[in-house]
Amino acid sequence: MNAPATPPSPPGFQPADRDFAARVHASFARQKAMALIGARLTRIEPGRCEIELPYRADLTQQKGYLHGGIIGMVADTACGYAAYSLMPATSSLVTVEYKINIVAPGRGERFMARAEVLKPGRRLSITRGEVYAERAGVATLCAVMQQTLMMLPDTPDTSDTSDTSDTTA
Repeated sequence: MNAPATPPSPPGFQPADRDFAARVHASFARQKAMALIGARLTRIEPGRCEIELPYRADLTQQKGYLHGGIIGMVADTACGYAAYSLMPATSSLVTVEYKINIVAPGRGERFMARAEVLKPGRRLSITRGEVYAERAGVATLCAVMQQTLMMLPDTPDTSDTSDTSDTTA
């Protein structure tokens, strides 16, 4: 993708878990929503994450642009994994809030969500994400996000199957 080069990880961001990359990849593999839309985790570093999404007509709004909900979805996920990369192996996290600005239509052959941690905290972490659309080899910034995530200490990053119910009739 022709998006601006990713700068090196900010100094001082050391993962709490030396096997963070394997843990992030395993968690991403369990993300059924990301599989549903065809997103791929393409880069993980301490405090940074990139997710790529190919264009699909079934992910668009009425004008043929990538739907804003999908743009938010990949930005949210990239920001979450950027933060998760710095957290202890025994933790998980949830999004507390985010603000997204869509600054250009989601028009392109593929999309790249790029995220970085701005401020890791003991409980809350602040991240920033950008989504680029690549069209004819040119990357255009289409969205920017700022997000707050909450670490859940001693909470597995897996589904709690005891909390699911069968809603089929």
